[in-house]
Amino acid sequence: MTYQIILALFAFGGVASITPGPNNLMLMASGANFGFRRTIPHMLGVGLGFIFMLFLVGIGLVRVFEAFPQSFTILKIVSTLYLLFFAWKIANAKPLQSASDENALGSAPLTFMQASLFQWVNPKAWTMGTTAMAAYSVQDAPFLSVLVICAVFGIVSLPSISIWTIAGTKIRQFLNSPLKTRVFNITAAVLLVLSLYPAWFGH
Repeated sequence: MTYQIILALFAFGGVASITPGPNNLMLMASGANFGFRRTIPHMLGVGLGFIFMLFLVGIGLVRVFEAFPQSFTILKIVSTLYLLFFAWKIANAKPLQSASDENALGSAPLTFMQASLFQWVNPKAWTMGTTAMAAYSVQDAPFLSVLVICAVFGIVSLPSISIWTIAGTKIRQFLNSPLKTRVFNITAAVLLVLSLYPAWFGH
């Protein structure tokens, strides 16, 4: 793999990781509602969970979709339902008045495992993964290509998604009333639903 390909891969990975999508919108909402520190497990789950999924895609998981095209349609349907569920949870999240409120249902940030598993039903993650492997893999060194692609995303992913969490914490300073928090959460939920558009109508 030449350095030109690696540089192009860094550019692709950076742009793909930092642009709006389900992960980033959910991290922004989490940062606004729970703060940066309590969103760290969510961020780590996104970063490491995506790399694990990317690795499996690279070593052959994508061939399952090529052999059984209907499985990709099923994945899109499941992804849509799951994202709609998360959008509903965000829209209906109650403003936290105290730390004890986190014990309430739906009033806690995603855990590391929840965020990791979410990557498997995240349409943008699948698009990023399959595109990266198709565009930047080198035929004469396929396994090395997979490792390099995973390493590059490992480098660019966490800083990129952290920006969205930090943006959420900055927004949090202005959410000084239940009404403002409610409006923000509903707006974030609507944007999350709109992020599904490319998965269904982007081709």
